[in-house]
Amino acid sequence: MNKPNFPDGHISDSHDPRKPPGEKTTISLHRSRASLCASHSLICISVLLLHHAAVLLGHPQCLDYGPPFQPPFHLEFCSAYETFGCCEQEKDNHIAAKYWEIMDYIDPQAHKLCGGYIKDILCQECSPYAAHLYDAENPQTPLRNLPGLCSDYCSEFHLYCRSAITLLTDDRHIQEWCEKNRTHFCNILNIQDKDYCFPDVLKNTDLNNNLGAVVADKKGCLQLCLKEVANGLRNPVLMVHANDHTHRMFVAEQVGLVWVYLPDGSRLEDPFLDIKQLVLTTPWVGDERGFLGMAFHPKYKENGKFYIYYSYQDKKKVEKIRISELMVSISDVNKADVTTERNLLEIEQPAANHNGGQILFGLDGYLYLFTGDGGKAGDPFGKFGNAQNKSSLLGKVLRIDVDGRGPQGRPYRIPDNPFSSDPKARPEVYAYGVRNMWRCSVDRGDPLSHRGKGRMFCGDVGQNKFEEVDIIIKGGNYGWRAKEGFECYDVKLCQNSSLEDILPIFAYGHSVGKSVTGGYVYRGCESPNLNGLYIFGDFMNGRLMALQEDERTNTWKKQDICIGSMKACAFPGLISSYSKFVISFAEDEAGELYFMATSYPSAYAPRGSIYKFVDPARRAPPGKCKQKPVPVKTKSKRIPFVPLAKTVPELIKERLTTQSSKTAVRSTELPPTSSGQKRKKPTSHRNSLKHSSADPTQSGKKPPTPQHPRPKGRGSQAKSDGRARKEKAPPISGAGTPPPQRRRSQLSGALKKLSPSPKLRSTAKEKTLKKRRKKKIKVSVRSSV
Repeated sequence: MNKPNFPDGHISDSHDPRKPPGEKTTISLHRSRASLCASHSLICISVLLLHHAAVLLGHPQCLDYGPPFQPPFHLEFCSAYETFGCCEQEKDNHIAAKYWEIMDYIDPQAHKLCGGYIKDILCQECSPYAAHLYDAENPQTPLRNLPGLCSDYCSEFHLYCRSAITLLTDDRHIQEWCEKNRTHFCNILNIQDKDYCFPDVLKNTDLNNNLGAVVADKKGCLQLCLKEVANGLRNPVLMVHANDHTHRMFVAEQVGLVWVYLPDGSRLEDPFLDIKQLVLTTPWVGDERGFLGMAFHPKYKENGKFYIYYSYQDKKKVEKIRISELMVSISDVNKADVTTERNLLEIEQPAANHNGGQILFGLDGYLYLFTGDGGKAGDPFGKFGNAQNKSSLLGKVLRIDVDGRGPQGRPYRIPDNPFSSDPKARPEVYAYGVRNMWRCSVDRGDPLSHRGKGRMFCGDVGQNKFEEVDIIIKGGNYGWRAKEGFECYDVKLCQNSSLEDILPIFAYGHSVGKSVTGGYVYRGCESPNLNGLYIFGDFMNGRLMALQEDERTNTWKKQDICIGSMKACAFPGLISSYSKFVISFAEDEAGELYFMATSYPSAYAPRGSIYKFVDPARRAPPGKCKQKPVPVKTKSKRIPFVPLAKTVPELIKERLTTQSSKTAVRSTELPPTSSGQKRKKPTSHRNSLKHSSADPTQSGKKPPTPQHPRPKGRGSQAKSDGRARKEKAPPISGAGTPPPQRRRSQLSGALKKLSPSPKLRSTAKEKTLKKRRKKKIKVSVRSSV
């Protein structure tokens, strides 16, 4: 891995890359706002908190706290949100049923005057900004049972449809003010941030440009979020799955332990594999030796075989790397049988570094092994170095058939490798010219077109100047030590006309990073925006990057990945920082992407964590990515996952609480008001943000007319609408921190008020509707004063 030793004083506990733009400005705004408002402490605290929350929390989010999505089917009723929003067809049908239920109690004149308004209001559950419209994302404000309406729109609604308010909400306070005073009524329905009120939110170009695309900042840095799924690991070097439909993850520590993580996020107390006594490693920071690779046989479900790659020292104190085959225990599917170890290959390691370590199966069913060049600097072994010497197994990509046997008792067969007929080359060699490839992966291919399927990507750690990413091809020469990246390293070898090396698809200088960690092409389901991105990182500085292929030119463009924006990642369970040293990447059985990192890169320090990538801009439709893992019997105790990192909502709440406390303390230090001054009593109503003495000008605009036809079977009602139903997060992570119980109960209570089901309807509304069954509502078109 070419990871040098680091003095203890230079190890950072946490990496918080690229603070969100404008954060310093936000802090200064709060300071000035606090000083100006100190004489009105109670009102100031409220405004300050709401201002802070509005700055941090304005992002697309649904009422279930997830990102919006593209519905898989046409929406008949709330069609304005059928390309991107928060409703599937089922929820759209629930809203339509609710609409027609309301219209049953309204006379023909009201149909014409109010139908469009009522439809608009009900359909805001489908808006990509639904959580903001209903204040569901702000922990400092109560939940709404009606969306936030812009003043002009609210005035028009009140002008034409004020009598229909009792059919939309059971809030008696709102109902009373709707009858008494239009200005106060609209102040109640307004929201603090005017950009997000309906319908102006639909016209805001800043909010709607590239809506649903991967969010990038002004510098082009992709804004992604993380979910912590494991912690307390000693240099987690890999995470693999067995492709047996159980969706278990097998996580290996550098010391020689492999743990089983279940789909619910829990870990089994007993390890799957424990070969600490065989593995050679030390507590030295940056030691590259240890348990380095693991791969399950493509037919593991039938034969129970898997393969490991680790450093060890023989009886003569000679350091070697060993590739072995093992089998799972017959009596416990979560335990390996160490007595079945069969050595396939051992290679002497001339130095303690550049040990390689990746093993994987290609689509051809053969096992690929990636070895380092033997260590030291500059590959000084022999005339050309190990990497260019095809008679050496070091600095190579090897390919063997583990299902066959070779001559002279060789425990594997040689497939149709490119140099198998060359007497001067080892028949195992598939590609050469490799320095120290650290982490390789096979592309699953595009889910629809299958483009890219089977491509093998590797990150190859450089010497002094460049790190590179390669795509492995049969017989390819990847240049080392003649070249490093795109440039010459050994000038004499580089000028050799017979070199014919394969150039990297991407290389970066040491001003960007100093030790590449290869990643994966994202082909999962949950974050469709990421499809086709090759996501990788740098061990030394924790930088995360993505490569996007231009299919027309077959070139790759790099973009940085930024983690932890308070605005982008304000979702339950998501975190804003990660440990600095990026050790490895992984994908689960469903194709979702993870990476492993530590704050202290020692094989004996339990400071490693595993993080899952999450796109905050867009998700797949709910239910599309749901997995049904095959259950496995467990004999070992299950240890529930306990996250260590604070989530973004928790950090926001702490920041708001701290800021309000500081403001309250300042206000107590101010001198009392004079006897001639009267202090205004702050308004206490939970939905009111501010009061205006001005009466909005009455609108003469023609009210919108609903275009949706009355569906058949409109009288049938579902048991609950989409908002009342809680959806679980994907089971593999087990790391999401659910919203506090108080918030969940508030949300449930508020949303039940809009449910079309008679069972969920409140008593107050039930009585109101019963009184009106014999008489249609007469809608008043007079303005209220």
